[in-house]
Amino acid sequence: MRRREVFFLLATVAAFPIVASAEQPGMPVLGFLNVESAHNYAGPLAAFLKGLAEAGFVDGRNVTIEYRWANGRSEQLPDLAAELAHKQLAVIAATSTPAAIAAKAATSTIPIVFETASDPIRLGLIPSLNRPGGNVTGVTQTNVEVAPKRLELLHEVLPFATILGLLINPTDPALVNAQLKDFLSAARILKVELHVLNSSTDSELEKAFADLKELRASGLVISTDPFFTSRPDKLAQLATRYAIPAISKGREFAAAGGLLSYGSDTADSYRLAGIYTGRVLKGEKPADLPVQQATKVELFINMRTAKAFGVTLPLALLGRADEVFE
Repeated sequence: MRRREVFFLLATVAAFPIVASAEQPGMPVLGFLNVESAHNYAGPLAAFLKGLAEAGFVDGRNVTIEYRWANGRSEQLPDLAAELAHKQLAVIAATSTPAAIAAKAATSTIPIVFETASDPIRLGLIPSLNRPGGNVTGVTQTNVEVAPKRLELLHEVLPFATILGLLINPTDPALVNAQLKDFLSAARILKVELHVLNSSTDSELEKAFADLKELRASGLVISTDPFFTSRPDKLAQLATRYAIPAISKGREFAAAGGLLSYGSDTADSYRLAGIYTGRVLKGEKPADLPVQQATKVELFINMRTAKAFGVTLPLALLGRADEVFE
């Protein structure tokens, strides 16, 4: 996401409330469910609202949005989803993998549009991408599929590394299970010892980076998870403090000082989810809407961090980057 796009998304967020809107008589009501907080997910929310507007719907004008944020506590999602399911909603936008799972369990009648970084079939959300059937459809990123590629890229930068760390969030087992097997398989092929570090709170993040030094790990791969995606600044600061070359997803991590970022364009995925939500609001049925796949993958590199860490980046890798921070 380029700077002017960031400004647009932030302006969009400022233009729309991120708390529950006052319901207007006669307007359809949209439930928005997410595992994180409105503050941490301002960018993706803005992208979702942009897509919704492209489909012809603006909060407070011709649709009312009921927001439910779990503020990083995934155990609250079943109750939040059940609360939305008891309302007269036209559709639930279940953004993030744990939110989608909770919404699917809460209702089989209210239309659901999900946004997930994992395989929705493997998660049990739908039986088929082309014919989702039932009340559920949505958008899937390619982040889980490309996640092991982050390990390969980090190894390309650190070819003599024999010990690396993998940061996961254990509170989201569906997302962890979707990635861990592929990460471990990639590590075996690269002949790298991969240490799995658990983190689901800010204090645990601090401990994870400290543990990396104890393990004598040369670098860190950050798995795909909303908890990590919403904390690019925090992760980049810790990587700088502990001098750990790290790779995550999202431009924001590299822009904040992380060495590498690689993954699908989250803003594009959320925008597509907003468009699909608008189509359901217009009367289309989830069963008839094939699941969309956001396939745009981006690589970002921070040269300042590379120089500070004494890391030499291959010219071929620099040539593949979508953006290099000098």
